[in-house]
Amino acid sequence: MQAIILTAGIGTRFVPLSVARPKPLFSVFGQSILEHNLNQLVGIVDEVFLIVGYQKEKIKELISDNYKGLKIKYLEVEPTGTGSAAKTALKYLKNEFLLLNGDDYYFQEDIKKVIANFPSVLVKEHSNPSAFGVISAEEGKVKGLIEKPENPPTNLVNAALYFLPKSIFDFEIEKSSRGEYEFTDYLKNFIKENTLYFVVAENWFPASYPWEVLDAMPMIFKKIKKENKGKIEKNAFLKGEVTVGEGTIIKSGAYIEGPAYLGKNCLIGPNCFLRPNTSLGDNCHIGNAVEIKNSIIGNNTNVAHLSYVGDSIIGDDCNLGAGTIIANLRHDHETIKTKIKGKMIDTKREKLGAIIGDNVKTGIGTLIYPGRKIWPQKTTLPGQKVEQDIE
Repeated sequence: MQAIILTAGIGTRFVPLSVARPKPLFSVFGQSILEHNLNQLVGIVDEVFLIVGYQKEKIKELISDNYKGLKIKYLEVEPTGTGSAAKTALKYLKNEFLLLNGDDYYFQEDIKKVIANFPSVLVKEHSNPSAFGVISAEEGKVKGLIEKPENPPTNLVNAALYFLPKSIFDFEIEKSSRGEYEFTDYLKNFIKENTLYFVVAENWFPASYPWEVLDAMPMIFKKIKKENKGKIEKNAFLKGEVTVGEGTIIKSGAYIEGPAYLGKNCLIGPNCFLRPNTSLGDNCHIGNAVEIKNSIIGNNTNVAHLSYVGDSIIGDDCNLGAGTIIANLRHDHETIKTKIKGKMIDTKREKLGAIIGDNVKTGIGTLIYPGRKIWPQKTTLPGQKVEQDIE
């Protein structure tokens, strides 16, 4: 069987994390989104077409031509839409194929259910259907698809995982109002003449925005191998499931509540508190009296003493100066708003800290307001209040 994975997009809604790397290469628990999805395809498909464009060299560096038995073929495209991107693989397709986004989290159980219902699309109920394509359905079949409606007729959304015949590309489509060829226009034409079944996902997590990865963390953690290859000093305490990478040292007084993941060659503590759903990359240093909760910390990042990081995502090669505090809750308990492509949007989250790109340095005593973003290579002054995004 063959699969197409779309990994060519720029990921503008994922900035500042997508500035330094393509969004499918964003990592949590030691693996990127793309690696996670390829792992779910192992044993199901034989050949995968990776559609690449934006920063394609970084994807090619990470994923070899033979990934765990999957034959990988790279196809390069210009940014003209998902429809034209997917169609690049047409001349290589034998017949039925899987198609999936490279920047959403899919799981093998759902992929198998989709394959058992040909032709089909994966769907799931969502609390914010206006951000997706909304499915209208009847007796297990798709009857219509509306892209990002202001007043969605249902909360059943398109999870963008399909099992389809290659003949779907026989239809002619035109550019949308966004000036792109949309794959969903192929679907709209297809359902006029053919039956398209829908399969309800047990576990699917979109990663359109950075904070959505925080929601996916508990499920992703269940799928990884739990092991302890580090050194744990006397009077350090690990509670629940905690994965510790090779060469990592957990110093006395550290208290870690799982689920938590600590990469390779990290130095943790002394006397720090890592709360559930914490993911550290490789070569991280977490200093004295630091508290981290429900956050993702990238490789080679240092969170110095007396700092607090909650409900946040911090990139690679960052240094948070002593006493850096990231606020993650408004006093009025309103949901957190943040700016995306120049517009303020509601994250629908009551708790959200900061989204920080690679190579950011904060001065001592920096205070960061909820939902703020800092672009790569930026710095703050000692005692600075980050009330607005730093671009």
